[in-house]
Amino acid sequence: MKKNPIRILIADDHKIVRMGLAALLSTETDLRLVGEAEDGLQVIRQAIELSPDVIIMDLMMPKKDGVEATREILSAVPGAKILILTSYGTSNAVGQALEAGASGALIKTADDAQIVTAIRKLLAGETYVSPEIKRSISDRPVIPTLSPRQTEVLKQLTLGHTNKEIANLLGIRTDGVEDHIKIIFEKLGATNRAEAVAIALRKHLLKI
Repeated sequence: MKKNPIRILIADDHKIVRMGLAALLSTETDLRLVGEAEDGLQVIRQAIELSPDVIIMDLMMPKKDGVEATREILSAVPGAKILILTSYGTSNAVGQALEAGASGALIKTADDAQIVTAIRKLLAGETYVSPEIKRSISDRPVIPTLSPRQTEVLKQLTLGHTNKEIANLLGIRTDGVEDHIKIIFEKLGATNRAEAVAIALRKHLLKI
């Protein structure tokens, strides 16, 4: 019994990349291109409409980046398999995309055989991450996770507010603010407010 071809959606804002991938897919009898998207919003919409087996996704796209698109697609289509294909092998965004649920990641210099192998492995329920990206992820410093309340307290620290001012703004006790700040210092490895703020900004923990 003949198997159905693997249905693939390509998302990349560079037409030449999409053309190259389309040409590659056309050479494999078990792979079929079902759609192309040039930005993050398009790929989310097409993923929902087309329900492809595998989505080949660039990270750096207009309107919505690949990390956010990955999150939204997997929220709407939980069974989707997403293969990140990026020039940014050392970017934190690669690790973020995998943490968001992408099943694999390759750099754009990967050869045709590696891309085809990755697609087939993803459909089989496996993960496929290139050695270059594995190294970059293992070398990536761990980004601390703050609770929503700790993040809000930290944001107020960046604005120069005192503990009492923060307590009034957030509607909590002053000693509660002090407890939050102590935990923030421990998570960030900081010894004072200025150092905590500097670390948070360097690690992009705040959007200000």
